[in-house]
Amino acid sequence: MDELKVPILIVLNQPGLILAEKIKQLMPQARIHGRVVGCDIEFTDTIAHIRRLFADRHPLIGICAAGILIRAIGNDLSDKLHEPPVVALSPDGASVVPLLGGHRGANHLALELAKFLDGHAAITTAGDVSLNVALDDPPQGWVLANPKNMKRVSAALLEGGTAVLSGSAPWLDASSISFSPQGHVKLTVTHHKAKPAKNELVFHPQRLVLGVGCERGCSTDELIELCKKVLDQHDLAPQSIAAITSIDLKSDEISILSLADYFGVEPKFFDAQELDTQRARLKNPSDIVFAEVGCHGVCEGAALAAVGENGELIVPKQKSKRATCAIAISSEPMLAQNIGRKAGELYVVGIGPGQDAWRTPEADHLIARADHLIGYSLYIDLLGSVAHGKERHDFPLGAETQRCREALELAGKGNRVALVCSGDAGIYAMAALVYELLDRALDQEGVSDQAKRVKIINAPGISALQAAAARAGAPLGHDFCTISLSDLLTPWETIEQRIKAAAQGDFVIAFYNPVSQRRRTQLEAARKILLDHRPQDTPVILASNLGRAQENVRAVTLSTLDINDVDMLTVVIVGSSQSKAFLRGNGKTSIYTPRGYSKKIATKENTVI
Repeated sequence: MDELKVPILIVLNQPGLILAEKIKQLMPQARIHGRVVGCDIEFTDTIAHIRRLFADRHPLIGICAAGILIRAIGNDLSDKLHEPPVVALSPDGASVVPLLGGHRGANHLALELAKFLDGHAAITTAGDVSLNVALDDPPQGWVLANPKNMKRVSAALLEGGTAVLSGSAPWLDASSISFSPQGHVKLTVTHHKAKPAKNELVFHPQRLVLGVGCERGCSTDELIELCKKVLDQHDLAPQSIAAITSIDLKSDEISILSLADYFGVEPKFFDAQELDTQRARLKNPSDIVFAEVGCHGVCEGAALAAVGENGELIVPKQKSKRATCAIAISSEPMLAQNIGRKAGELYVVGIGPGQDAWRTPEADHLIARADHLIGYSLYIDLLGSVAHGKERHDFPLGAETQRCREALELAGKGNRVALVCSGDAGIYAMAALVYELLDRALDQEGVSDQAKRVKIINAPGISALQAAAARAGAPLGHDFCTISLSDLLTPWETIEQRIKAAAQGDFVIAFYNPVSQRRRTQLEAARKILLDHRPQDTPVILASNLGRAQENVRAVTLSTLDINDVDMLTVVIVGSSQSKAFLRGNGKTSIYTPRGYSKKIATKENTVI
């Protein structure tokens, strides 16, 4: 199941919503999409909506008739290896049917749901039913090396054939497969490379850990080539690698992160003290390394720390010009989540003005992936059920530096953290402050070295000025600018200079932070400056609580703009001298700023040929 894709519960009626909300106790990361009020996302065209979610590879749980799901995705079935799991669930929870992707998560999902709901999982895949095992979907910690042979081997076993087992795998021993030294097919278990025959399946237990070290700025190609060479020399299968490990000082090293991507595993890290507990087991301890980083060996220590006391070093430190690697093997297959700590990740997420439909899919993916949510309490509240199951860190208004520092430091400890901002995180929000803290030294109120090594992903959001403009028409159709009227961080003299420049340049202006409880004069001062440069009937948009139940969007003129009609939650957009307002047949005023297309058309029409 794609780590970035959240499962979607599809509901079509109120009983379905009730069941979906119950399922969220089991799967708090899931989102509810439906045709009834109260869903995370509401839709009207069921078939089209399911098709979009399927194309985006979301795991789908439809609390509806199986036929609805089949009709929705039937024409889009093409690649069984990459299609998401699809499960149909009866409204009473009694029947759970994996329709698609049985061996890519659907069967496990169905069994999990059936157990939770006290229902029945209708597993229909032949291997699961007849052999009591899914050979193409081995347990975690195991990899099938040659799935192309699956059809031939499975058919032979389903027809009553026997198998030769080379190696040991408890999950195969527990199956209903008949094993014989003279078997029709062969099942091989090994952490070494293998060239399977046509009637053979090769399973690699993920028992190997690749410990690495490198100089800062070491090229990705050099590190990858070193590791490939070492694996080849010792006839070790890359699929048996459970994790790439190193010292936490390297948690932001591009070559190490790229190496993990190359082998399709997670990079995991240990601090120097953890690595130095392996000193007695090192083949190549170094006092020079200890003086530099605080442990006597990075690559060997990282490999040994991962496999634990029952593991052993099978390839001691190997070197290239700027990199090192070592390989250890554990006594049993390993799960990456149980090894060391992850590289920290900070997601700076803009969630839009407040409406679910205005939140981007990327923002949803990153919030679902995060373990911790940090932000102003109201912004986290606006996430609704998306925030369920996450550890919240609520901060009041005015604590912006504290919340950004907390987000960075928490991510620096190996966590996945979402810093939640309204609108777009890069527009009068926290993104700039995050980078400012990263740019400062620790003794200049910056953040720790550990925090500076986190991976940062920015998720853009719909800004309040975009939402206000969309509600009013198209006032941003030509050149525009944004100006914050808050003098808390910027002197009023500077703000005033910017207003005058924008007025002289005839920009459409979006004013953020127009007033506060204590600050009541700046908007009126801005109005007077603008009246010196544009007509009194210049259209002005007052938009507050955008995307929320209390949304209010009004149109006034520059001469009639009253400060008492504006509060802290209002975005004020003042048109340019070219902006137009007109009354439509529905009684609503629309505002737009022409870019000049009509003049272009008129010029072409008047051209004499």
